[in-house]
Amino acid sequence: MHKLIKRLITTGIISAPRAAAAVLNPEARESSRALLRQLGRALAVRHVDAGSCNGCELEIRAASNPYYNLESLGVHFVASPRHADILMVAGPVTRHMVSALVETYEALGEPKRVLALGDCAMGQGIFHANYATVGSVAAIIPVDLTIAGCPPTPAQILEAFVALMGADTVSRTSDSRYP
Repeated sequence: MHKLIKRLITTGIISAPRAAAAVLNPEARESSRALLRQLGRALAVRHVDAGSCNGCELEIRAASNPYYNLESLGVHFVASPRHADILMVAGPVTRHMVSALVETYEALGEPKRVLALGDCAMGQGIFHANYATVGSVAAIIPVDLTIAGCPPTPAQILEAFVALMGADTVSRTSDSRYP
């Protein structure tokens, strides 16, 4: 026990430096303000766990804490896709989640924006090809923005929201199997 306490005292706090420089620059703040002016309110995000290991969900929660402060950009999570501006999907899409994901996507208002969070949602993680999954989110619904990482850091999540908020026209992937 004493060795552990000594190591904690001598090592100090080990944490990643705040790498969300894109959030702090004036252009990023202005682009988020422009989108919020266009929407007239905060940006509402509906998060769907399509079969992830919950690593991405932990990082989303970390991005919402006071250190990273995702809400300072005007990003809020909502419970209904009818209230959402963006659909954020984490994990590979399991066979049982296909219909729920399509229904959630169809319930989004226009314009529909989808963010695929993590390597598994992009079809690149360790869970992407097995008997229980159908693969990436883009195989089911059109995806506007992807965030790589297993799991992506809170700083990457913040930067992605700034990029999404700053985009006037977002190019979509067109390899969807479902209309």
